[in-house]
Amino acid sequence: MSTPGLGAWLPRRRLKHPDKTALIFGDDRRLSYADLATAVERAAAVFADHGVVRGDRVAYLGENSPEFLVTLFGAAHLGAVFVPVNTRLAAPEIAHVLADSGARVLVHDPSFTDRVTAAVSTAPVAHVLSTGASARDGEPGLARLLDRAVTAPPPEDVGLDDPAALVYTSGTTGRAKGAVLTHGNLTWVSMNTIIDYDLVSSDVSLMISPLFHVASLGMGALPALLKGATVVLENGFEAGRALDLIERHGVTVVSGVPTTYQLMADHPEWSRTDVSSLRTLTCGGSAVPPRIREAYEARGLSFTQGYGMTETSPGATSLSAAMTRAKAGSVGLPHFFTDVRVVGEDGMPAPARTVGEIQVRGPNVFAGYHGQPEATTAAFALDGWFRSGDLGYLDEDGYLYIADRLKDLIISGGENIYPAEVEGLILGIPGITGVAVIGIPDEKWGEVPIALVTVAEGVSVDTESVRAELTGQIARYKIPKTVTVVDDLPRTASGKVRKADLRARLLSAP
Repeated sequence: MSTPGLGAWLPRRRLKHPDKTALIFGDDRRLSYADLATAVERAAAVFADHGVVRGDRVAYLGENSPEFLVTLFGAAHLGAVFVPVNTRLAAPEIAHVLADSGARVLVHDPSFTDRVTAAVSTAPVAHVLSTGASARDGEPGLARLLDRAVTAPPPEDVGLDDPAALVYTSGTTGRAKGAVLTHGNLTWVSMNTIIDYDLVSSDVSLMISPLFHVASLGMGALPALLKGATVVLENGFEAGRALDLIERHGVTVVSGVPTTYQLMADHPEWSRTDVSSLRTLTCGGSAVPPRIREAYEARGLSFTQGYGMTETSPGATSLSAAMTRAKAGSVGLPHFFTDVRVVGEDGMPAPARTVGEIQVRGPNVFAGYHGQPEATTAAFALDGWFRSGDLGYLDEDGYLYIADRLKDLIISGGENIYPAEVEGLILGIPGITGVAVIGIPDEKWGEVPIALVTVAEGVSVDTESVRAELTGQIARYKIPKTVTVVDDLPRTASGKVRKADLRARLLSAP
């Protein structure tokens, strides 16, 4: 086990803590570290029998399950590259991921058979394996193949710079690009998480967000397994079920987005659930609205928040629970082994509280975009810092604040409007549960901001009431010209609003 790659993690954990529970799935399935390591070695043997060698891509399509992690580590064992596929994709989008990545093997949950069948009709995948006992065509599935598997070869001796995963971005501005994450990227982001969130081996981490998203994987499951903690896997989110699992298993760590935390706090069982075991609540996707924060603080719980993206594996900064109020609105300080700076249009570091582009440097920053050298070059500054495409500023203490995405910047009458600033104020209005501020064309001003909001049941809001709330808090040109109540806002797996979808919907409306 001389390799520093992910393929050696579980054999080492089996050596140190063979009987410790690694995974809990459903109501009756538990895998010790010895069980998990053995399953991974059998998966590696199965993949090797299907011709997978170092550098090949092994894709997985399915909700959270032990098979997801068995496939990931089985691929890593052989030096192959794991490709998690977003379960929300349509068949043509799945086909794009498979074709673009060059996946040799696709492992999928049986519930996705119809989409897989349609996708592989246009994508050259050599082998398709269902996680069940058999596939639709009667061929043995992964479960049966694992039972029959022979001993796998030793873990491939990969380096930290070798690719471990190919994770496709959400594609909100075009076709998804595959971000190449190395063994080093995933190791260092795990180390950052362990250090900055004080993860310990006695932790019990509840994964209610999908593992195909890099936040759940890189800052949830992987650091927990590296540390020897226990991971409780859920293949979907239901607030009452999540509360039951917290109490039943003594969960100490939960990773989620504001919506999941709000749904738990609004559930009838919230006040009756024993949440005394919880000590770390991480929240990504967007800032925690004050009313949600206060609901948890009333029960002695605080959030850690952060900032990152697929290309940073994903963590770039974190805000400790202790600083939530003192640095309200901030996404925190750079992770322990990561550097963050803000630069102006001249490429030089910007003064404190001056908005500029956020750039990141560190061993967690990705290697580049698969098969897209020009996009990779454009993603990095000349001195090697990754260009996030996000706008923000650092305060005098080095805490980062997000202004907005460069692509979401609204320019109205020559004035810059950063939607995140406006959205934060609108979310503070009682009864509003979600908001997206976008720019629409205007003959006079070029663009004007409008707001789309979701509201709690029984709540009524209109343009004038929202504008009245904002008047005096921000400049008039920043206040949305119209406010429209919608049933829901389209979101990515990480909880971010798909503003491109909203713009397309509005522009296509009669």
